[in-house]
Amino acid sequence: MHEFYKKALLAFIFLVIADALVACMLVYQSYLSLSLLPAKNEDARWHYDTYTDVATGGSSTVRMHDGSRERMRFDFRLTNQDHFPFASAQLMFDDGKGKLAHADWSKYATVTFLAKCAPANSMFLGISTLDEKFSKPGDFLTYRSPGTYFSCTEQGVSVSLDLNRFTQPDWWFAAMKLELSQQAYKLDHVAKMLFGTSGNSPRNRNSYLEISELTLHGRDYRYLVALAIVIVSSLTIFAIWFFLAHTRALTASMDSKMKKDLPLMAYRQLTLEPYKDKEKASILRFIATNYTDPELDLERVMNETGVNRNKVNEVLKSELDMTFTSYLNKLRLTESARLLAEASSAAVAEIAYSVGYANVSYFNKLFKEEYGCTPKAFRSIAKQQAPASPPLASPVDASA
Repeated sequence: MHEFYKKALLAFIFLVIADALVACMLVYQSYLSLSLLPAKNEDARWHYDTYTDVATGGSSTVRMHDGSRERMRFDFRLTNQDHFPFASAQLMFDDGKGKLAHADWSKYATVTFLAKCAPANSMFLGISTLDEKFSKPGDFLTYRSPGTYFSCTEQGVSVSLDLNRFTQPDWWFAAMKLELSQQAYKLDHVAKMLFGTSGNSPRNRNSYLEISELTLHGRDYRYLVALAIVIVSSLTIFAIWFFLAHTRALTASMDSKMKKDLPLMAYRQLTLEPYKDKEKASILRFIATNYTDPELDLERVMNETGVNRNKVNEVLKSELDMTFTSYLNKLRLTESARLLAEASSAAVAEIAYSVGYANVSYFNKLFKEEYGCTPKAFRSIAKQQAPASPPLASPVDASA
């Protein structure tokens, strides 16, 4: 059984390592990221556009610094001609052919970027996402346009924003005749991302905003579900294998143990040849015929055979390589194994008492140490193996 447990331990360690490697891979895969600046893949198709308060009668100006897809920089100058001066630059998503496209950001929860501006102030970030209930494709006034503010300096500020906590402007609800309580928005049809000025942005002063390292972050929980399925499945398969293999190993071990104990050396010697040493013969014969007595101990053997303690121990050591206690337990446990295999109607407690054990718990403990399983399990396995295994010889019969 020790070999089996070693193999089982190695198999379990291998399983844990394999599950850990799969877990690392799937957890890593579950972390999603989409780089918009710089644009690195086909999911980041967009072009720049600008927007100012000129459309509402203002005179603010904005100019893209260059058309780089590594970073976005625009220069602007706000004037006081409009009540709400505004200037912005936008990433307009397209299909690669110049037509409007809607990106699915539903798996992303955070946006991060590096923001530089001069002079230092607060700027605005907004997104336009189509709501299929009332939005008209291409008419951005009908799109939901949640946004938030962030700080920037000339040295640069690392910004991280929760995409699900943006706020929809109140004027939009009035224009769309919707209640202010209808704040919920989805990120499955995003048309553009806008970076613009805020109410704190300086007026009548040349300014700029530069955005770089613009990245979306999210989680795909399907990978975590797959990981849970893999772990549960692997542990279930291991448990089934362990149960079946343990049963086979236990059966083989029990068979080997029973055959090894059939018969004990003392029985064979007593049966086949008389001892010239009368003291030796009387010691072995007395123990073999009285082992079922719960009161049997070394003192009684000495009194009944007239042999001193040293002689008793010397005989058992030389003949059986056992102590008195280990030999007595060997006799009792061997007989109990025979009774369990043959007397299916007898209770475990009855068998324990019949072979000399007054304490059933102690008997169960010794039996499990000897045969690697409980008496009940031994009986069950012995029934299955009965046709293939001869019954154990009774100590009383062998010594008769």
